[in-house]
Amino acid sequence: MKKNKEEEVVFYEISDFKYYLYDLRKSENTINAYVSDLEQYAKFLNTYLHIQDVAEIERDDIIKYIESLKRKKLSKKTIARKVIAIKDFHKFLVSNNHLENVALQIDSPKTDKTLPQVLSIEEVNRMINSIDKDDPISLRNRAMMELLYGSGLRISELLNIRLKDIHMKERYLIIIGKGDKERMVPVSEMSIIAIRKYLEKAYNDLAPKNGNLLFYNYQKGPLSRQAVFKYIKKLASDNGIEKEISPHTLRHSFASHMLEGGMNLRVVQELLGHEDIATTQIYTHINRQKLKEGYDNCHPLSKLEEEKEDV
Repeated sequence: MKKNKEEEVVFYEISDFKYYLYDLRKSENTINAYVSDLEQYAKFLNTYLHIQDVAEIERDDIIKYIESLKRKKLSKKTIARKVIAIKDFHKFLVSNNHLENVALQIDSPKTDKTLPQVLSIEEVNRMINSIDKDDPISLRNRAMMELLYGSGLRISELLNIRLKDIHMKERYLIIIGKGDKERMVPVSEMSIIAIRKYLEKAYNDLAPKNGNLLFYNYQKGPLSRQAVFKYIKKLASDNGIEKEISPHTLRHSFASHMLEGGMNLRVVQELLGHEDIATTQIYTHINRQKLKEGYDNCHPLSKLEEEKEDV
């Protein structure tokens, strides 16, 4: 237990937990989110409940913190994420300090399951086919979009592709996914064509000397997530697509379209690099919803009009 300049208590165990997450090879974004949530939790316990040691925390204290989050009108999803961080932290404390797990019986708020936004095949084609210029940035963007959708990559995976990871003849990529886990991902014929054209006509204009990544910005630096996010939003807007989309929308669309085409759920799980098949199953819900909507729109008896009785 340490005190900062403002005399607020900080649980040193949070730092220990942070390094534990690194040992588990969690992503930087995940670790930062955990630490931020736990620091807020610690500040509440310190400030309002005057708890200065993790051994003093009781189940009711955690419940009081969760109630404070509800009063702030935070979404169920946000609260659920914070509760998961707290539960994992206390599980860690049990294994390292032989404390009772006071968070064991704490339930996360049930979140409303929201289906991820997906694009239709026509919308994806419209966006990609609109990138039809031969300048270096356009050639790069075409290859980037073909890969995001054609292989269902995460944005971080796309930006970390190295030249040596591309196997053109065999049509596959070596991808470093979450937790630095390596997987092999097939590449579409259209992606291969776009990558080859980009490498032959534009790569040397964008890549620094001895560059080893596939994608760079116009200043010869690594391409950022924010730049790709802004570009895709603009590309969608320019093509009359009003859906709220991001680079991840293309990944969602890839998975949904693969399942629509009859691909096995386990194969889609492998392609996406999901550890748990439950994560992949969300896409089956999307396709069930599309099936129902198609039925309701097309079947003459799917919706019966109320008959007005003569009075």
